[in-house]
Amino acid sequence: MRQPAFCNEIYIEKQTKYIKERISLFGDKLYLEFGGKIFDDYHASRVLPGFAPDNKIKLLLEFRDICEILFCINASDIENNKIRADHGITYDLEILRLIDSIRALGLLVNNVVITQYNSQHAADVFRSKLEKRGIKTYLHYPIPGYPANVELIVSEKGYGRNEFVETTRPLVVVTAPGPCSGKMATCLSQLYHENLRGVKAGYAKFETFPIWNLPLRHPVNLAYEAATADLKDVNMIDPYHLEAYNIRTVNYNRDIEIFPVVKTILRKITGRDIYMSPTDMGVNMAGYAIQDDERVRKAANDEIIRRYYKIHCDFIQGIVDADTVDKIELIMRQAELEPADRDIVAPALAKAKEKNAPAMAVKLPNGDIVTGRNTNLMTAAASATLNALKHLAGIDDSMLLIAPVVLEPILKLKAKLNSDAGNRGAEPVLNLEEVLISLSISAVTNTMADMALKNIENLAGCEAHSTVLLSATDSSMCRKIGYNLTCEPAFASSDLYVG
Repeated sequence: MRQPAFCNEIYIEKQTKYIKERISLFGDKLYLEFGGKIFDDYHASRVLPGFAPDNKIKLLLEFRDICEILFCINASDIENNKIRADHGITYDLEILRLIDSIRALGLLVNNVVITQYNSQHAADVFRSKLEKRGIKTYLHYPIPGYPANVELIVSEKGYGRNEFVETTRPLVVVTAPGPCSGKMATCLSQLYHENLRGVKAGYAKFETFPIWNLPLRHPVNLAYEAATADLKDVNMIDPYHLEAYNIRTVNYNRDIEIFPVVKTILRKITGRDIYMSPTDMGVNMAGYAIQDDERVRKAANDEIIRRYYKIHCDFIQGIVDADTVDKIELIMRQAELEPADRDIVAPALAKAKEKNAPAMAVKLPNGDIVTGRNTNLMTAAASATLNALKHLAGIDDSMLLIAPVVLEPILKLKAKLNSDAGNRGAEPVLNLEEVLISLSISAVTNTMADMALKNIENLAGCEAHSTVLLSATDSSMCRKIGYNLTCEPAFASSDLYVG
């Protein structure tokens, strides 16, 4: 068995040591801006094969006795019901989910900061909800001229207006449900207030991507650009680090652009220059844990193509603009990739053409590819998944795993509910969730169905491609199964409304 391309043990060891060194640099307290996902970092696990999706939690558990977690959320994101695409829930609900998950692991989290607060009603409702459940909330306000007006920012009328978050431990991890939530501003505001109280506090930034000690155009760093194409992030050589140390490191445009301001703010608060570059602010050690660069490059290129398909699908749904499409096209050219380089695409398209119906293909762990299509009984996602489970269990494709006596009542119920609701259109078909529930019912009395169902975990991490955009239900179930799913930017029908 060959070693993984990325070694978690090396990563956790080096990362823990480096953060401890950074804490000791300041003395009393470190505010660590924590970017990316705390849980389920599947982007990292896809581009760095071997990277555990829960690595960040494992890292935080190393500091369990000395750290607490502080969440930030932008008041406008609450007001606008901003959605986390991977979970399909709003940012405010995501914070509740994360707090529950973090507390279950024995980590301390008691506080939430609502940033950019300007009397938004939805933010007030959210604050009331948190307070009633024992979570302390604090308000941080917009500062005119931010971030250029340093004199105002570092004053009683700037950071001084913000409510000070009472923390109790030497490491405060500042995180958020998504980007642009005000993590850095929260850290710097806390430093201002800590300094007034005579506390020696410092700031550092933890973000996995871009990886500062990989080449600028390394596929891993290009995959980060692809993942943040809608934010217009651009990887760059850190000019401040190059000037200070004559060493080429990689950072991204937003951190590089804001660095002179951050450096000035830190100097005004602490009275000294702490960092000479944005790279200096970071504590990421992921690059040191890569053991097989060739495999990592291949995995990152695969991710770029997946992002290409996602952005094109988002575009036809009005989620992203044309500039984002242009951005992903540029990244594809820089990486010298074509959509056809994704080997799961051609079989799906061939199946759709053969059957003149939407189709889906799944690539199994051993490299075999199975397909399924829309039928008058079930969706392509359901059909392909059922065929994949049969293949993994060694069951002949012609074998019926779900008895008609199980399926017919479900179809009749769906037809009746649609009719009662006044919905018109095609006859109802079973989606992926309904088929899996039916399979689990059949598994009680059908040995073959039980054998197939036991292989559901083997689908996690499998590549899948659909020739049309999936319904919300099928898309959600594909995420839960763990498919690395892409779709052609095409609607399943000409109907404007799909109920």
